[in-house]
Amino acid sequence: MYTLVMAMSKMTDMTRLHQAVAVGDYSTVKRILRRGLCNPNHKDADWNDRTPLHWAAIRGHVEVLRLLLEHGARPCLVTDVGWTPAHFAAESGHLGVLKVLHALHAAIDAPDFFGDTPKRIAQIYGQSACVAFLDMAEPQCHAHRLAGLSQDERDPDWEAGKCRLQRSLQSAGQSTSRRGRGHWGTQFGDSQEWGPLPSRDPPVAHTRSHKAPSLTQGPRGGGLLQPNSHS
Repeated sequence: MYTLVMAMSKMTDMTRLHQAVAVGDYSTVKRILRRGLCNPNHKDADWNDRTPLHWAAIRGHVEVLRLLLEHGARPCLVTDVGWTPAHFAAESGHLGVLKVLHALHAAIDAPDFFGDTPKRIAQIYGQSACVAFLDMAEPQCHAHRLAGLSQDERDPDWEAGKCRLQRSLQSAGQSTSRRGRGHWGTQFGDSQEWGPLPSRDPPVAHTRSHKAPSLTQGPRGGGLLQPNSHS
């Protein structure tokens, strides 16, 4: 019984952590993290595997982002299509977030599932200041690797998830090809060797991943993060 209560308590705290980060409630985030009952790297499956750090990047909450990083949040963890916090910051034009991530040697040049780096996302969404910064930062990331400077770049969950996503899309493409309709079948179903998926402008998968939350009234009262009904 005690174990069940503790598990439910941790789950509740994790829900509160994601929500507090999303709305930029620094004091609540700090209190939850100091209690040590929740994992700052928890991926929320209802929100495309976003961690609290993703929400800080989406909203541009730089101080909350720093707080999460101080408590072990990992900037290399990605969503279900391979977006890092840097991708979201680049999309929304949050230059301060990108600067913090780069200062801590995060791999802000990492590509997503479709091969798009944060700089490419900034270009797609017209974030010129972010593009200029990333033009400077990307070579530095490369230099850090050559110099052997440790960078936290590996997300084991994503490595497995990427393979599943590849197989799923390949299977869907083959099915479409057999029916003789749709460009996905041509690109994937007829290929003898699986290659990188094409980038789209704007990327279709990305538009689903970057939506901000609707803060609606939940069954327990108060604002709860709810996935958008049209996502």
